Amino acid sequence: MSGNDTGLQPDAIHAEKDDRGWLLYHSVGRFPGQREAVSAVLADTVEGWCALDERRWPMLDAGRERYFAAMGRLLNAASSTLFAAENVTTAFAKFIDALSITTLRGRRVLIAADCFPSLHYLMAGLADRIGFTLVTVTPGAGLISVHDEDMLAAWDERVALAVVTWVTSTASHRADLARLVAHGRAMGSLVAVDATQGLGIIPFDAPALGIDFAAGAALKWMCGVPGASFGYVRPGLLQALSPRLRGWFGKPDPFDWSLDNFRFASGASRFDTGTPSYLPFIASIPGIEWLLCTGLEKVRLVNLHLSEQLIALAQEHRIAVVSPLDAARRGGSVMLELPTTCPAADMVATLARSGLQTDSRGQRLRLSPGPCTGIEAVQRLDRAFGIAFRDRG
Repeated sequence: MSGNDTGLQPDAIHAEKDDRGWLLYHSVGRFPGQREAVSAVLADTVEGWCALDERRWPMLDAGRERYFAAMGRLLNAASSTLFAAENVTTAFAKFIDALSITTLRGRRVLIAADCFPSLHYLMAGLADRIGFTLVTVTPGAGLISVHDEDMLAAWDERVALAVVTWVTSTASHRADLARLVAHGRAMGSLVAVDATQGLGIIPFDAPALGIDFAAGAALKWMCGVPGASFGYVRPGLLQALSPRLRGWFGKPDPFDWSLDNFRFASGASRFDTGTPSYLPFIASIPGIEWLLCTGLEKVRLVNLHLSEQLIALAQEHRIAVVSPLDAARRGGSVMLELPTTCPAADMVATLARSGLQTDSRGQRLRLSPGPCTGIEAVQRLDRAFGIAFRDRG
């Protein structure tokens, strides 16, 4: 690996020195000044909650609205099309639950084998209960990821719903959403997208794509905290959805407590139930707003520069790169298949001692550079690989 790199080109996003080995953006994101920004917003929340007046509830509602406003800007979607969920699986479950019982019954639901496992667990559990056939699409011959062609080959008029993973968490393989959604329209299918691994690193225009449903989390590239996920519903579909799990916050006026006059709110807040969760959404605001202020293009540029360095480094050390080499088909991560002679868990521990924060899935090492990652991370990784594989002929 060349040692000529002294900094990121184009303009790097400067980070604290301790953050420069952070390669975990596929799991937990960081941004410059994160500790101070999150501490400040939580301190304000504690102050408002403990005040001896009535500011606490308006303050919490305003914080939640601020989260949805920021998320709406990121998705180019009206905040009225977004609803809150603890996690992506819960968001999907709420959406499926709100469909008419005849939408899926007797038909097929399509899902890729390399989806996030939790979604497959959900859909497999619902198949018998609702009465649909779950079709799990596997990679084509010689492939390690489910490609668009694999999905399209299994996708005909019998498919009522396709669950599409935008960017996979094990290979960072990116689906062509525009192509898949267009096919779904031709087949008369609903299209639901798990956008989690791409949000905050690749532009995602939900209305322009024409997807019916999407879910994501404020974690990962958006630098938020667990518990602050969302669902997006296409405006034209909202009025046809009737969530079975109801509560006072799902009404147009939560304070209308008439027991015999329940009506759903007109927007996606119809998915709300009882008193909402607030703190995770408030704690996630600084990361999303930092990303919007900094600009997704700049963050992506830094990611691409470092990702190309990581790919070149892996190739130099003859380590298999399982992520697409073409950046247009890749998310924000570079994932490597380590040889069986080098247990991935041991490599993760070794890298941690060098100040590099990574993780693995099986023998697959996951590397995700972001705004706080420095070129030092690539240089340290080069040294670690050199030591680990120095006996390879």
